[in-house]
Amino acid sequence: MNPVRCLAVCFFLVAANALYAAEKPNIVFILADDVGREVLGCYGGTSYQTPHLDRLAAGGAKLTHCYAMPVCHPTRVTLLTGRYPRTLGNPKWGTFPKADETKTFAHSLRNVGYATAIAGKWQICTMKKDLDHPARLGFDEWSVFGWHEGPRFHEPMIYQNGKLRDDTKGKYGPDLYVDFLLDFLHRKKDQPVMAYYSMALCHDVTDDIGKVVPYGSRGRYDNFKEMAEMMDTQIGRLIEGIDRLGIRHNTLIVFTTDNGTAGRSKLTAIDDSGKKFKYENVVSKLNGQDIPGGKGKLTDWGTRVPTIVNWPGVIKPGQTWDDLVDFSDVLPTFVEIAGAKLPEGVSLDGTSFAARLQGKGRGPRQWAYSESRGKSYFVKTRNWKIYNDGRVFHTEADPFEKKAFSADSAPATAKVDLGVLADAMAILKRQASR
Repeated sequence: MNPVRCLAVCFFLVAANALYAAEKPNIVFILADDVGREVLGCYGGTSYQTPHLDRLAAGGAKLTHCYAMPVCHPTRVTLLTGRYPRTLGNPKWGTFPKADETKTFAHSLRNVGYATAIAGKWQICTMKKDLDHPARLGFDEWSVFGWHEGPRFHEPMIYQNGKLRDDTKGKYGPDLYVDFLLDFLHRKKDQPVMAYYSMALCHDVTDDIGKVVPYGSRGRYDNFKEMAEMMDTQIGRLIEGIDRLGIRHNTLIVFTTDNGTAGRSKLTAIDDSGKKFKYENVVSKLNGQDIPGGKGKLTDWGTRVPTIVNWPGVIKPGQTWDDLVDFSDVLPTFVEIAGAKLPEGVSLDGTSFAARLQGKGRGPRQWAYSESRGKSYFVKTRNWKIYNDGRVFHTEADPFEKKAFSADSAPATAKVDLGVLADAMAILKRQASR
């Protein structure tokens, strides 16, 4: 080829790649484990130091009304599919519905040129029985610990791209998960990427593999404060790495968590069975108030999770948004931002809040939803919540839900909210009867 023509083609390809990247931002999705909003300094928490997350919020926006499921597995199924567990037939713990494997946000983004990866917690299968499960759900690469198979922290059991790693002795899992994602981002920096950091922190250690998993250098397991501050450190490492790669300007970073803080955490094993432990109770300070961990409960302390979004040049710094969001909204939001297509043949529960991220208006959701094990569920506005058994709570005034109302006995000021929620509950009950 003529050298001048060759040079022109090269310039064209560089320009085309730059334009493609600008049209399709990178998405880095960080999901911490067992972390309520009372843990973060930017939400008013004072028990732990979270400087990297606080800076991330200061440089973007924090959401004050984002709702997950009260425990981890249903949250992960919901965010991947844009559908509630009830809609998916309430998948058994540690499983993912076979019919929906090709209908995840990872598939939608990969279909429009995104490279996709996940590191950390998988949880929706037992990996040793299905080594390529992440690939079927749309992930090009993965590095995930063997959930309920082995350690996740010290000397972790990690399945990476279909193979069990044999080089983790003496190493720390959270370091390895971030290393993997930074390597992935480096190798794929010339195309749009979706990197899903499904953190091990701050969930405590495995207790059902028949042996004690390794302690760290302290001669015990890290307590919740140590895990919370290490969570922040690892997120800081990831963000600093993104900065070094020179891709931060075109990267949407979303941080959130799968449910509220656990009520207690393991410290040491009592015997060699790996089943009996000494625990600490986890109580955190939020604006001067003691907040016990709410994981597993349908209260706001179990389901209302911290959420931070940061997108340089798109999201203005220092914002606080009270838009209602629940985890079914993750898929349609990522799909819209990526310019992708929604999965075919399904009716989503989620609604996109991409317009809010892009500065084009508020999120459209009128009520948020959460459920527990297919039996109990609620719908709520910012201030009011109705359970499927008819109990009504004013959650802003009564966050621990100590005083229940009936719809008839609630104050007149709740009339509009309760009307919205009654309509939502009627929709859900009609769906359940089909």
